Amino acid sequence: MDVFGDLNSGNCLKVKYTADFLGLPYRWHEVDIMAGESRTPAFLAMSPFGQVPVVRLADGRAIAQSGAIMRYLARGSALLPDDAFAQAEIDQWMFWEQNFHEPNVAGARFHVVYRREPVETRAPDKVEKAEAALDFMNTALEQRDFFVGPSLTIADIALLGYTRLAPEGGFGFDGRKALTRWIARCEEVLGLPALH
Repeated sequence: MDVFGDLNSGNCLKVKYTADFLGLPYRWHEVDIMAGESRTPAFLAMSPFGQVPVVRLADGRAIAQSGAIMRYLARGSALLPDDAFAQAEIDQWMFWEQNFHEPNVAGARFHVVYRREPVETRAPDKVEKAEAALDFMNTALEQRDFFVGPSLTIADIALLGYTRLAPEGGFGFDGRKALTRWIARCEEVLGLPALH
């Protein structure tokens, strides 16, 4: 399969982490979103959303949106248990990540990393909501090692993508010990180097 993405994007890294952990072969195609490469006619013909990541399967069909791609790749593996309730728990964390975590944590990081603007000029409402999302995760992790069940699932990978990169957007982990332990635990399971 072909993966079209940006290695600076947490959403794209989620797909990479999932595929790598599962040992799935793929070709990575770097897409420069700031240069408009996800808005070309060829890209839009593959995915009308005009966003990365996109996976093109061997038969030519394409899947967009990181959560949908991760669910597709993880089917039949320990990353997506067969139990319907466990899958619903995974989905609720993944939907929360896209609605409350990603727009704020990633939004503030986009301002700093992609736009190269000073941390001090981040939108205050995004910063406040991002800090609340990180605190919420920390509280949830005080009583568990992973978000759903006893081992890593795609819920963890979905939340790891931008949480792990949060310091690049000006967010700190001081006072969030459960969160930092979880990040280290995920990095160890996924074979990722420690970033912070």
